[in-house]
Amino acid sequence: MREAVLSDLVRTRAHRPDAVAEAAAARRRPTSPFGEHGRLMMVAADHPARGALGAGDRPMAMADRADLLDRLALALSRPGVNGVLGTPDVLEDLLLLGALDDKVVVGSMNRGGLAGTAFELDDRFTAYDPASIAAAGFEGGKMLLRIDADDAASVATLESCGRAVSGLAGHRLMAMVEPFLSRRIDGRVRNELTVEAMTRAMTVAAGLGTTSAYTWLKVPIVGDGGEDMARAMAATTLPAVILGGEVATDQEATFATWSKALALPTVQGLVVGRSLLYPPDDDVSGAVDAAVRLL
Repeated sequence: MREAVLSDLVRTRAHRPDAVAEAAAARRRPTSPFGEHGRLMMVAADHPARGALGAGDRPMAMADRADLLDRLALALSRPGVNGVLGTPDVLEDLLLLGALDDKVVVGSMNRGGLAGTAFELDDRFTAYDPASIAAAGFEGGKMLLRIDADDAASVATLESCGRAVSGLAGHRLMAMVEPFLSRRIDGRVRNELTVEAMTRAMTVAAGLGTTSAYTWLKVPIVGDGGEDMARAMAATTLPAVILGGEVATDQEATFATWSKALALPTVQGLVVGRSLLYPPDDDVSGAVDAAVRLL
């Protein structure tokens, strides 16, 4: 990002805070959640709000906000990319930069479970809520649902997610739920990525709220994206998007698993963050374009 652009952005935030709401009101909204390829292709950037700043072998990659915004703007400019997922600070920067016209914008809602903390599984709603997402004119909200059988506090996250699903549906907005069965091992939270675990997590997530009419699932790849993934996805009729996960050294292998998963009838697109924003060769355009071709 050029220094002049960064200075203008900071100056606007400091002297004209109302400019955020003005930019949201002026944003040109998409006519459909789907791109020309008929799928949802979103870039995710809600990791920093949980203190998760690493990407691949770069432990502080996402700590440089100007660099992150450059990468996001570039990814959003590529043909076939029709959406973005982020927390208020990131999305409002993009609004002020004029980068969100015609894009599906999904606000990240519960960022309280900070990475690496004793309370990581306490995924409290600390960012967007349904009312603020509707007021901003965005297309939906995303929530993380991690369930630990040994942690009684998981039920509070379930209840909060249920309320959020209902609230978003009340505004006729997408509720994107990212479910996992999780557990703490040696002080670190691990998500279980077996067929059985993902099946249970998805069926719980699908039943949240007063209606599932606006619910989408955001799910990881199980196995190699083929038979195991098909078995897991057979548990629901809700539309789903595949999350990209960590930066992989073998990007071609990662794309191959995504391609298999995208062939399943319930899978309606990709929501990818670090894998495309910080690819091993640092070619953001090349990584994004390769992902779009899978659709």
